[in-house]
Amino acid sequence: MNIEVEGKQRHFAAIWVEGKEVRMIDQRKLPEKLDIFTARNSEDIAFSIKNMVIRGAPAIGVAAAYGLSMAKANGEDMELAMKRISETRPTAYDLFKAISFMKKNEFLESAARRYGMEITGRCKKIGEIGNELIRDNSRILTHCNAGALAVVDWGTALAPMRIAHNAGKKITVFVDETRPRLQGARLTAWELAQEGIEHYIIADNAAGYFMRNGDVDLVIVGADRIASNGDFANKIGTYEKAVLAKENGIPFYVAAPGSTFDFSLPNGDLIPIEERGEEEVLEFAGNRFTPELSRSRNPAFDVTPSKYVSGFITEYGIFQPSGLKSLRSMMEKDIFMNS
Repeated sequence: MNIEVEGKQRHFAAIWVEGKEVRMIDQRKLPEKLDIFTARNSEDIAFSIKNMVIRGAPAIGVAAAYGLSMAKANGEDMELAMKRISETRPTAYDLFKAISFMKKNEFLESAARRYGMEITGRCKKIGEIGNELIRDNSRILTHCNAGALAVVDWGTALAPMRIAHNAGKKITVFVDETRPRLQGARLTAWELAQEGIEHYIIADNAAGYFMRNGDVDLVIVGADRIASNGDFANKIGTYEKAVLAKENGIPFYVAAPGSTFDFSLPNGDLIPIEERGEEEVLEFAGNRFTPELSRSRNPAFDVTPSKYVSGFITEYGIFQPSGLKSLRSMMEKDIFMNS
């Protein structure tokens, strides 16, 4: 991704290996400060994933891959390292795909680098394919952050927007703020600003207003896990956006690489949903603004039924939920997906 540093544009990945360490943009500090978090062992990697130093399903997978190769190089107990990392965030399927990939490839650093490069390249392909859905002057709604920060580069939902913008298309992006951690307002808006893409941050409960008024042409979101029938988990609030899009006749697309599809699950009811700490809802910037006697529930994700999905934008093409058997067949022939 392009980031302005001291008045100059520089290219950054969300996560990379430097010597014997893994470094990543600390997403907790954005947009106020560009800070780099350094991980030196599997405990640091687990901390970074659990505490959302790095987040987004594909990026979580890459962090896990790098972390396990580093653990191997450090002589750590690999069973303990895998357990530690696997217990961080249960919903994101890429995490478990990456662990499986690294185990099959003996936790080699070369395998981790390959995993990162594959995911990045596949997400760029998602952008190229998804660009065909975007017309000049399109107005696009997105939820949470599915940009370069959530992958390594390019993004999933934001990748088609980047490709469209680079191709000279004029687009406008409506960015849901995405309570309670504000990944849309803090991260997606920051990425779009760095790329010079016109956008508006809107309150989560304003999306219906803009849809009903005819201000949104299509919706593109990412995903953390997709079941065999096309039900998918994404950041809490996605389900509401999908229902609103259907009600208003607006196409609703999900952008995700093959590594996010969990064909072992027949439907979304079986997707494990992470519930995070109450403080994320009860506090803002570390300060409590709610009654002391009040408690909260804080599911990090919800599940959207496949009937609301117009299509899945993948590196293999665009598939309707009814066509996921074809996607599965293509993935079964993909050496990377089976290694």
